Amino acid sequence: MPTPAQLSVKTLGERKFPSPLNLSTIAGDEIADYVPDRARVLLNTEILEGESPDTSLMFEKAGPREAIHFEPAKTRAAIVTCGGLCPGLNNVIRSMVLEMHHKYRVREVLGFRYGYQGMGTRALPPINLSPDVIRNIHKYGGSILGTSRGAEPVSDMVDTLEKLDVQILFAIGGDGTLKGAHAIHEEIAKRGKHIAVVGVPKTIDNDVCYVDKTFGFDTAVEVARMALDGAHTEAISALNGLGLVKVMGRDSGFIAAAATLASLEVNFCLIPEVHFELEGPNGLYEALKRRLEERRHALIVVAEGCSRALAGANAERDASGNLSYQSADLDIGPRMRDAINKHFKAAGMPVTLKYIDPSYMIRSVPANANDSIFCDILARHAVHAGMAGKTDIVIGRWHDVFTHVPIPLATAQRKAIDPDSALWLAVTETTGQPQLSSIPPSKRGARMPASRSSD
Repeated sequence: MPTPAQLSVKTLGERKFPSPLNLSTIAGDEIADYVPDRARVLLNTEILEGESPDTSLMFEKAGPREAIHFEPAKTRAAIVTCGGLCPGLNNVIRSMVLEMHHKYRVREVLGFRYGYQGMGTRALPPINLSPDVIRNIHKYGGSILGTSRGAEPVSDMVDTLEKLDVQILFAIGGDGTLKGAHAIHEEIAKRGKHIAVVGVPKTIDNDVCYVDKTFGFDTAVEVARMALDGAHTEAISALNGLGLVKVMGRDSGFIAAAATLASLEVNFCLIPEVHFELEGPNGLYEALKRRLEERRHALIVVAEGCSRALAGANAERDASGNLSYQSADLDIGPRMRDAINKHFKAAGMPVTLKYIDPSYMIRSVPANANDSIFCDILARHAVHAGMAGKTDIVIGRWHDVFTHVPIPLATAQRKAIDPDSALWLAVTETTGQPQLSSIPPSKRGARMPASRSSD
């Protein structure tokens, strides 16, 4: 549980310029209102009858302020996209540029190329992001700016911001990107400069803390469901047919869980947060055997992070320091495919297993309708925060209200599925999967319903 101090938002100083948005200052007016700087969103809204809500723990509400810190005509902003690809990156870039150009009338918006590498000493020149440049980019997946993993020396990146006279940096990315943004903020503060750093949470894994949803997640679930539906068709078309689908999710199984609920065809959902075993009377092999004897087919979805148990001290890592789950040693999909085939062949029960890995297709498609809307709102709130002089924050959403979340709080740990949550209960009730572990639920925290047969 965070402290009130951890929820406190940093600002660069006095806001002495009137906002050019011409919004209403009268509550309840038909024109949209400015958001008072004292507006807050409760961290916890669920209480027992007779209790009072804890008003000491609140997020600052996001939105346009009546007075802003930066004078628009003298403001140059910059955008950087980092980490893996994600549906909606171009949507966020486009909405940011249009909001700054048409609404705030800022001087210029630059785009750093290929992630934080674009802010280093040997980087390509930034792109001038005019409305004409970004006009149609929302129709395509990927990022017009390119992306990369890893970071440049922080001092070099801040040197670049100073050299280009940038007043606001928008960093679009996940956990690693946001940690980099915080390091940039600290170097800026150390130098006594007035440069705002505002993050937008981008990860299909949906694992940023105190942010109920990150952009790209809805699209990822939609594409993952299509893969599951295809694997299910393959499975039911063969005697003892098995469909196995691997989806992304390094530390958190949100895509696997949500795609399971969207598909309603999955029989076994395996995620990093819930322990499971392959061997033994409670293991996956025995559960699969019973399922095939009863229904003659089964569908399994596994999150990539389930291979963490395979990672040794010398396991391959990417430029950001994350375990490389696509490497031959850690790719859980092929390893599970081969292990299942080997087990059932030895048991004299031949199976027809079709394996599907839609990982990179999930990341690279354009945003769907829900994500397009979500990206546009996130982008505009980020611009409002930057122009108001908010810094070292990421735009979040909490209880369906957009908020300012201090980056150190958002990156203190990864958001994960609680095995005792309503989400995981829904998954296990939908799949009917039994406990796949010899460890009692009381010791591992997972709550499992009795098994039932689905399709």
